[in-house]
Amino acid sequence: MLFHCSDLLLVARGVKAYSTPALPSRLKMHEANFDEGIELLLLKDPRYTRDAYVFVRDALDHTKKDLSRREGAPITENEHVTGQELLAGIREYALGQFGPMAITVLEDWGITRCEDFGEIVFNIVEAGLFSKTDTDSRTDFQNGYDFDDAFRKPFLPQSKLNPQNKPVTEGK
Repeated sequence: MLFHCSDLLLVARGVKAYSTPALPSRLKMHEANFDEGIELLLLKDPRYTRDAYVFVRDALDHTKKDLSRREGAPITENEHVTGQELLAGIREYALGQFGPMAITVLEDWGITRCEDFGEIVFNIVEAGLFSKTDTDSRTDFQNGYDFDDAFRKPFLPQSKLNPQNKPVTEGK
C-alpha cells in the first residue's frame, strides 16, 4: 500500500487542478485546500472529527520524514508510504504527541482500531487530497495492531505487564 501527497492541489471536489505556486504560498494554499476538503468529508462521513483527519495528515508527514531520515534520502513531495509504514508512524506520532493520553484522544476522535485509520486515509484519497496506487486498499490497514498493546502498554508499570511474575520475598 502506497500513499503520497500530490504535486497538484486539487479543488475539494477534485474537479479542477492547478499548478502549485512558490513554496510559502503553496503551503498556505495546500492548507486551505485540505481544510476545504475536510469540511466536505465531515459532511459526507461524520464518524471522525476534523482533528482525526488533521492528525492523520500530520502523522503521514512525520512518517515520511522518519523514513527519509532512516534511509538517508531527502524527503520528496511524492514520497510513498505503505499502509503498514503509516500505521507504525501513526503509533509513534500519537505516543509522542499525546503520551499516555493517546488512546483517549484517538477514541474521542472516533478512532478505535487500525481500520479507522484506513477509512480516514481513503476518505482523504477519495476527496483528492492524498493519492494512492492501484494496489492500495482499505484492507491494508486491517490487523495492524491492538490499540491497548500499542497505546496503553507502553505506560503500564512493570508489575501490570507481568502480573503472574510477582516478586518472591525472602524468608517466606
